[in-house]
Amino acid sequence: MWTISCQKNLMRSGHQSDEGFIGRARERAEFVALFQRKGASLVTCLGRRRIGKSRFIAECARQADLFLSFSGLAPREGLGKQEQLLAFAEQLAKQTKMPRVALDSWPTALRLLDSQLPTTGSVVVVLDEISWMAIGDRDFAGHLKTEWDERLSKRRGLILVLCGSVSSWIEENILNSTGFVGRCTWQFHLKPLPLDECAAFWGTRSSRVSAAEKWRMLAVTGGVPGYLEQVLPSKTADENVERLCFNPSGMLFHECRRIFHDIFSRRAGAYEAIAATLAAGPRTLQEIGDALGRERGGSLGDALRDLELAGFLRRDAFCDPLTGKTRPREHRYRVCDPYLRFHLKYVAPNEERINKGLYQHASFERLEAWDTIMGLQFEALVLDSQEVLFKRLGLANRAVLNAGPYAQGKTLRREACQIDFLIRTRESLYIVELKCRRVVGVDVIADVKRKIERLKLPKGQSFRAVLVHTGKLDPAVEESDYFDVIINADEWLS
Repeated sequence: MWTISCQKNLMRSGHQSDEGFIGRARERAEFVALFQRKGASLVTCLGRRRIGKSRFIAECARQADLFLSFSGLAPREGLGKQEQLLAFAEQLAKQTKMPRVALDSWPTALRLLDSQLPTTGSVVVVLDEISWMAIGDRDFAGHLKTEWDERLSKRRGLILVLCGSVSSWIEENILNSTGFVGRCTWQFHLKPLPLDECAAFWGTRSSRVSAAEKWRMLAVTGGVPGYLEQVLPSKTADENVERLCFNPSGMLFHECRRIFHDIFSRRAGAYEAIAATLAAGPRTLQEIGDALGRERGGSLGDALRDLELAGFLRRDAFCDPLTGKTRPREHRYRVCDPYLRFHLKYVAPNEERINKGLYQHASFERLEAWDTIMGLQFEALVLDSQEVLFKRLGLANRAVLNAGPYAQGKTLRREACQIDFLIRTRESLYIVELKCRRVVGVDVIADVKRKIERLKLPKGQSFRAVLVHTGKLDPAVEESDYFDVIINADEWLS
């Protein structure tokens, strides 16, 4: 085995600092803090495909003396345990310079990995796409638990990261498994980048690109680093989307089918159909079941949970502003991933024509119902940047009891109303209106007044009316002094 100094040099020469790494400052600080622990750390890292899990771990591991990374092979016909073991052996040999050996089982493979780790110094080992590694071996998680208990957990300075896009596998086999109770030191769940970090992907040209154009691009990519990296700052949003989404060779043209297949395998078609029912807006579990002709519980509930864990859907648990309690039967599911909604709405229906070269992509403004979809995309983007919004509202260091979209159904005693974002603290309710328009006019005041009048609130409840907008704001809106806070979201993209 090499001395630790040789391994350290390899680490630093093979994994140089990535000057282009953007964001994740808080998460990186949390990871680096693990190096200060005396014992070994078992860490999980979850997040949708292309969110940058592997890049994040590699960036954090730059501070380690040794970094070893292993990745499972993507599912395909005929792929089994032996192919995964062969891939593991090849990756181990390549990174440690030891001869490649034939492996007959995962216990053997994991013991061999342990034998190649130094006894001193800091080490980061990542098992990436761990659910793929487990293909063909139902006892994989058990083997890993045994190896951790008997050997790996006793290595000081070791951080073992279990990573994957199939979050449901990690939830079931690691986080919720009785075998791993008390063993996980830290859990990272990487979400899309907040809006105020996304502008960096336009690089030195960012100041030349308008906020409106950035919003159009983000409406397709969301805050997903793997998609934002594909943006060519020298091209317009229309040109980038046409190149990426409406071209048979474009990365985002085939992306939806690819990630659904890789994550959900044989269930991919059924899961995509569930997402498609939500492309036009949120629905309750009952409404989804009715649209698909399926029963509410059982497999449909499991599928929705899997889609949530994968980062494609979100279940909004409405908190009644009158009682402060949630109403489970009124929970609504929505597509929280802008790319997925855009693909389902505009790309998937035209897939055959695009493949034949017959589809001529029009500008955003000419896409069917674009204003409506853009409104939904804008809402999803802002809701994914809650911390940025809380900071602007002065709530960053205050207790937020509940936060999320809110819908009040119609009854004999009350009218229906929908609040884009309702924030509840001990002192007040913040009723947030999200507007994505070229010009936000004074009609927004009447809209919000009507919603608040219909909203059932406790007597004496304080509330604040908040407007978060893009585009030009009619001066009369500010002059009216109706809103307690007005936030220009375009400033987040400067």
